[in-house]
Amino acid sequence: MSATPSDPRSSRTSRTPHASRASRTRSWWGWGYADAHPDDAECAALGALLPGTLARPLPIPRVADLAVPRPGTAPPPALAHLVTADPEARAAHAMGKAYRDVIRALRGRPGRIPDLVARPTCDQDVSDLLDWAGGHGVAVIPFGGGSSVVGGVEYRGDAHRAVLSLDLTSMDRVLEIDTAGRSARIQAGALGPVLEEQLRPHGLTLRHFPQSFEFSTLGGWLATRAGGHYATVRTRIDDFVQSLNVVTPAGVSTSWRLPASGAGPSPDRLFLGSEGALGVITEAWMRLQERPRFKASTSVAFADFHQALEAVRAIAQSDLAPANCRLLDPGEALLSGASHDGSAVLVLGFESATAPVEDRLAGALDLARARGGSGGTPAADRDAPAAGAAVADEAVSAWRSAFLRMPYLRDGLARMGAVVETFETAATWDRIPGLIDAVRTEVGAAALKATGHPATVNCRLTHVYPDGAAPYFTVAVAGRPGDEVEVWDDIKAAASDVLHRHRATVTHHHAVGRDHRPGYDRQRPEPFALALRAAKNALDPHHVLNPGVLID
Repeated sequence: MSATPSDPRSSRTSRTPHASRASRTRSWWGWGYADAHPDDAECAALGALLPGTLARPLPIPRVADLAVPRPGTAPPPALAHLVTADPEARAAHAMGKAYRDVIRALRGRPGRIPDLVARPTCDQDVSDLLDWAGGHGVAVIPFGGGSSVVGGVEYRGDAHRAVLSLDLTSMDRVLEIDTAGRSARIQAGALGPVLEEQLRPHGLTLRHFPQSFEFSTLGGWLATRAGGHYATVRTRIDDFVQSLNVVTPAGVSTSWRLPASGAGPSPDRLFLGSEGALGVITEAWMRLQERPRFKASTSVAFADFHQALEAVRAIAQSDLAPANCRLLDPGEALLSGASHDGSAVLVLGFESATAPVEDRLAGALDLARARGGSGGTPAADRDAPAAGAAVADEAVSAWRSAFLRMPYLRDGLARMGAVVETFETAATWDRIPGLIDAVRTEVGAAALKATGHPATVNCRLTHVYPDGAAPYFTVAVAGRPGDEVEVWDDIKAAASDVLHRHRATVTHHHAVGRDHRPGYDRQRPEPFALALRAAKNALDPHHVLNPGVLID
């Protein structure tokens, strides 16, 4: 039975979560915090790793140097308190954090800057803003943490008279917790750390930790069907959804809170992954878990990458369910510092809230060693950080540090004129080896053709399933000065062609946005496209919600 707010098994939160957090300045043009970016010397050292990059780094861009136009519209007096036209706020909401966005900011070409930024505090605010926008031809771009890497939070085109960025981060509260049912009603604007901070006193966690955890929101995860850090079983945010509350121009959709239901097509599934094109997710009841107390992890080296793939498949098809089962190819292992001898490295981690996990880790090690793996000394840690398995050895420690630092290093390379593209996919096991080989060969060749410089193409597996896996690729090459976006476009097109030919999804967890639209249009069945267009017309009759995402 669901607990009501007055039930002793249920609680409401009353604190303001962000009041206790240390204040750090977010970078308006690049990833993460402004004070965490590589300095000029580190940028130059990174550039030295790629022949053909610039002699000195591009300067860090300033909003004051942008030609921020005057707003093309103004809100009505009743909504003015929710809206700002501040140039700094507008610039920070103009783009996401893809390489394409970073290099455009560095080159002073950020694209269409929103005319206004709104920060609603409740459903009624959202509804009022949508009503005004629909009646005045104003495009509305829902905005959470702004960490999109697929062009999901920017406006492209000129079909609307003005653009409003709808920032939901003022709606960041855990409103209600059902401790008996281990679930919570959470506002969609809660950033990852803010959300977990409110759940921690109850001994609970959502256990969803994408790489963007610090800089992304619950609503963003839901709207993009985000994948988390954990490699097996419940890898996606979809698995934790109990019900959704969505404000649309046609009304508010609130699904029933149920453990499961067979009552027709799921209303939640319509909005999960809709990327703000059908409505604005403002709240969700989410399934929670007890915080893990037992953790253990290790790394295993492989001289042969294809043998390592077989080991990962065996582990994924067992009932061991590792929290982390991340395979790094030799290039990725070298880049992260996990290996320096040309070995591929498998990072394994297990965790549990109820029982020690060393036996499960030992079982996974047996499977890996039987397929050519070597090394692996398990280490346990009952108090390891929540966002990952315990640090067990140098390889695991190096990988974890690189994992968190990598987006900042990408921006450092961008300042040196390098082109750095990351893309991910998923395919069935029978296609995985050929897919990885084809990406390395064909995308590397496309980068060489576009730039005249050899490219580095690395791969890791981020998520694994009994029937397949999710490879994640990193491509780095010296760009053509001033034409970095065009080179990036060529690499993206080549990658999309390889994925389509191998029947691999255009995205496993980065979403579609605008950058993946061509691949998404080829992947989805046409009858589903017809239904999606009909839903768009019904829910957003003025076509103001995130135009250009998913459908035209």
